[in-house]
Amino acid sequence: KLRVPLPKLIQAVQESGKIVVWQCDPMHANTVKAQSGYKTRQFDRIRDELRAFFDVHEEMGSHAGGVHLEMTGQNVTECVGGEVEVQDADLPLRYHTHCDPRLNASQSLELAFLIADRLRKNRKMKELM
Repeated sequence: KLRVPLPKLIQAVQESGKIVVWQCDPMHANTVKAQSGYKTRQFDRIRDELRAFFDVHEEMGSHAGGVHLEMTGQNVTECVGGEVEVQDADLPLRYHTHCDPRLNASQSLELAFLIADRLRKNRKMKELM
């Protein structure tokens, strides 16, 4: 969803001369009801939205300024997927949220490394220019 409208929005802002902070919130609009009945989020969709956010900003020559994630250091089973894959059947095991599903420690670290790798890549590319 992000790859089509975001470049147009970035271009409009660039043409206006306004200075903005671009932030991605891949948690919202990615909440679904699992077959088990639990409210959850799919890790792959969150990761893919983050990748699209960084890809589009790189293509447009703009700066991806921030990311909003809902996470905990606890070993919860609220979002499905990730390297240590949480399945739909795992949701009731450690579903502790009182509101929205959060990334667990492993999922959070996976995204942190993805973001760090992208930032490192972007910095190296700028140094080569």
